[in-house]
Amino acid sequence: MERPPFSAVEPVTEVLHGVSIIDPYHWLEDQDSPETRAWIEEQTRYARAYLEALPSREPIEARVRELVDVETFDSFLKSGTRYFFRKRLRGREQPSIYFREGTNGEDQLLVDPAARGTGPHTEVKPLRVSSDGSLLLYEVKQGGERMGTFEILHVANRTTLPDSLTHGYLRAFAFAPDSKSFYYVHEAEQAERPFYRAAFHHVLGTNSAADREIFCAGENDKLRLAIVSTKRQFAFLVHRFLDRTYTDFYLWGMRSSGPAIPVLRDADYHFAPCFLEGRILAIVDQNAPNRKIVEVQPRKNQSPLYFNLVAEAGASISNWAVTRNHILVSYVRGTRTQIAIFDAFGKRLGQIPCDQRQTVRIAACSPDDDEILLERESFTRPIEIVRCLVPSCEISSWAQRPVPFDSIDYAHVKASFPSKDGTTIPIFIVGRRDILAGGTHPVIMTSCGGCGISMTPQFSVLVALMMEHGCLFALPNIRGGLEFGQQWHNAAKRRNRQTAYDDFLCAAEWLIKTGRTSPGKLAIFGGSNSGLLVGAALTQRPELFRAVVCMVPILDMLRYHLFDNAHLSKDEFGTADDADDFAALAKYSPYHNIRQGMAYPATMIVSGDADGNCNPLHARKMIAHLQRANGSGRPIFLDYSKFRGHSPVLPLGERIAALRDRVAFLCDQLDLPI
Repeated sequence: MERPPFSAVEPVTEVLHGVSIIDPYHWLEDQDSPETRAWIEEQTRYARAYLEALPSREPIEARVRELVDVETFDSFLKSGTRYFFRKRLRGREQPSIYFREGTNGEDQLLVDPAARGTGPHTEVKPLRVSSDGSLLLYEVKQGGERMGTFEILHVANRTTLPDSLTHGYLRAFAFAPDSKSFYYVHEAEQAERPFYRAAFHHVLGTNSAADREIFCAGENDKLRLAIVSTKRQFAFLVHRFLDRTYTDFYLWGMRSSGPAIPVLRDADYHFAPCFLEGRILAIVDQNAPNRKIVEVQPRKNQSPLYFNLVAEAGASISNWAVTRNHILVSYVRGTRTQIAIFDAFGKRLGQIPCDQRQTVRIAACSPDDDEILLERESFTRPIEIVRCLVPSCEISSWAQRPVPFDSIDYAHVKASFPSKDGTTIPIFIVGRRDILAGGTHPVIMTSCGGCGISMTPQFSVLVALMMEHGCLFALPNIRGGLEFGQQWHNAAKRRNRQTAYDDFLCAAEWLIKTGRTSPGKLAIFGGSNSGLLVGAALTQRPELFRAVVCMVPILDMLRYHLFDNAHLSKDEFGTADDADDFAALAKYSPYHNIRQGMAYPATMIVSGDADGNCNPLHARKMIAHLQRANGSGRPIFLDYSKFRGHSPVLPLGERIAALRDRVAFLCDQLDLPI
């Protein structure tokens, strides 16, 4: 392979807590400079030259298309007997919005992004439906951008109303009970006062200039304002992201001209409320690290009283939902999903049957009835949507992705290994039955290790393709998730972050020590926080891995909080503004721990201009630094797209091509026959 493109070294030195930090590629933070754009073009040419020379691309692309170009369903909303959702038909670049009248009704097209004539990167998504099912709010985006525009559809006559919200962030929205107006919190891209956090009331058919302000939380970029509502109740939720997150909660009467009434002020714990038939319920972690559900009793000029409905359990609550008569609570116990059913006053009635091999999620429900939609998937079976009646738990299939993958030939086993501090870490190993039987084989591995995200069985087309080519898939349940309660998360949170990386590296060592693989046959991949994980792994122990796919990551941990809204992750990672946080971050920040002349594994970093969650500056700077330092001669390149953001919203053709390239790269580096 030819030498990587030249990246100019223009050091910038910053002194943090008495320590000089040299940033050799600081100039690549400026995404729109002519120098950065020219650099991206050269990096793209270099990446394409390598990828397009791989002989396996055509058969891989054909198989990727078979697995990806299938009918899909997602983004469910429910109002009465009407279901709203996205569906992508085979051969279509993007999903459209549909609705179904009744469980067995015909799927009717509402919004087709292709009909807008704005190109294949236009994406639409349903967000809210009015209580009578007559109006639908949906978002329109271009590629992976975080901002969008917001339109309202009159469902019966399929017309878009003139009452749209301009390009920006829609932080909160609620239709009025009579469907003649709506309430919203909108941060417009071109706002004259961009940090003014207020809620407004808009009457359909009127000029937005006449919208009435109904509540103001203040004017500060560290504020977020949300709305909580039902047909009869309305409230505001204010979050202030300061040294820690503080929450205020206010009740307001929709027909009232008076001020909102404070119920909760300066709560320094998690508080997420909802309404149920005139009552206020909330999930909190006050004196309950694994969270509990309470009923909130407001008191004038005092903190509210909390009455326990669902007590804290040994497992952390991962999600909850309220139907007409029931409270549904989802837990992850170890690596198993459990959804418990309670009545409206907290009496446990049973649980929804969940296969231990599957991950089950609540996809949609309505306060009008006791029906819910669930998503089910496993390592070898793609997502299926099922309808469940509570509390009888009568389950029927609603929709399924017809992915042509023969799951009968595959299985998984559970094992465990000791981490650096002696803690026992569980691990899934998945593969073809003949490969699982024994021997040394290529392995691909991922995990998360942060943000309280539990790693449970899920279907991945990338993993399915690699297993078809003879790989094992390894998924260690490292600390940082919620598999074993909040303490499992806290063990790798903020200044303890290295614990997650130690767990992950010990998983690699265990796979090698037990003869399941070797360093020349071990690849790792991950995106977002998991991208940070594999970035830390490749810089700390590069000799363990042959190949790395690092997608939409954060990698410069000393400056991450200065861009977009990344400062909101302060509680999870800490920031270099704090001396103790700085000491921990500097030790593992992947960008700052690259060593000149080190033999690094083959590395593909994936990012794009539109990523507003993990700014693409991380990918750009990391690639430049790795290419200059690398002593192995293995390819290190950037897969970059103008439209790529943090969500998988690229059109079908580009998704197929991107997945083809990742699989071809891994097969090339692991020397897998096609």
